[in-house]
Amino acid sequence: MARWAAARGVPLVHLSSDYVFDGSGEKPWREDDETRPLSVYGETKLAGEKAVRSASGPHLVVRTSWVYATAGKNFLRTIARLAGESRELRIVADQVGAPTSAALIADALARMVEGDPKAIADRFAAAQGLVHLAASGATSWYGFAVIIVQGLRARGVRLAADRVIPIRTEDYPTRATRPRNSRLELTRLARVFGIRPPDWEAALAPELDRLASELRSSSC
Repeated sequence: MARWAAARGVPLVHLSSDYVFDGSGEKPWREDDETRPLSVYGETKLAGEKAVRSASGPHLVVRTSWVYATAGKNFLRTIARLAGESRELRIVADQVGAPTSAALIADALARMVEGDPKAIADRFAAAQGLVHLAASGATSWYGFAVIIVQGLRARGVRLAADRVIPIRTEDYPTRATRPRNSRLELTRLARVFGIRPPDWEAALAPELDRLASELRSSSC
């Protein structure tokens, strides 16, 4: 697809991931920081980025992180389900990032591709073909889960969970090694595209509204 777009001068947007980084340190990752994936998943995401760049057309690689939505399989819906079934949730507390809604990503992408193809290509070039996109602020998976449970309960959803317990990464092994630090630096996003995402909790609120309405209706 990248080669097809490049041959025709069509600006291309490619979504990538925080998994291209090794998660070390505590500072947000900049676009020009060294990539060191920890897993095959991260390696494939980085390979995709390189393939898009090598096509040499107007392009924008957009790295994001911790994506969730009210639809599909993701952390938000998993926590809502588990909280409805179990009194105790054990959630990783030593991985930090910014939960980012699919709606936030979609809105930002729509702004990035406004205008005619030349204007879009010029913006992509100004971003050096790479930008980070996530909600502002940061939390752990544990902190995210706590806010989900509290938010659903405050919206009238009956839940079984009465305890959310923080655990270490080592206590919850996964197939793909996850970066402990998934913070993304958003300065280039603001400078080139004029986009300043809301704090992750503010972006989560309307998603909780929709999910709570769905869960209340299904329980009737």
